[in-house]
Amino acid sequence: MAYIKNLQMWNDICADAHIGISSQLFGLKTKVTYLPTQSVIDADTYGFRPSVGEQLLSILTAPRRELASAIGDFRPKRVTNGHYLLEIARSRDRRFIALRLLQFQNFVYKPVTDTLFYEDEDARLINQML
Repeated sequence: MAYIKNLQMWNDICADAHIGISSQLFGLKTKVTYLPTQSVIDADTYGFRPSVGEQLLSILTAPRRELASAIGDFRPKRVTNGHYLLEIARSRDRRFIALRLLQFQNFVYKPVTDTLFYEDEDARLINQML
């Protein structure tokens, strides 16, 4: 599991009005919460092969009203050190998820999507896919 402050999308998460951030243990630990449900948010990163990353990019850039059909039965298989890296911050109750897809270019991971925020039914669909 990734440390949430290490995500490239950390500043975007901090700026979201639905997110609460508090310091604990004299500032040594940060607690991130999805405010509507008071659910703690955890972070992770998943690596993917190029073909899987390209399909994820297509899903993440599809119009929201077409999300369910864009996902279909797609269930991406993760790999270690993939060509694509998906940053994930999601609430433990699965009602919120933030994603950012990055691609390995010139020896670093560079974002290929903005930070995307999903709540409720859309979050459920994304969580089900991952």
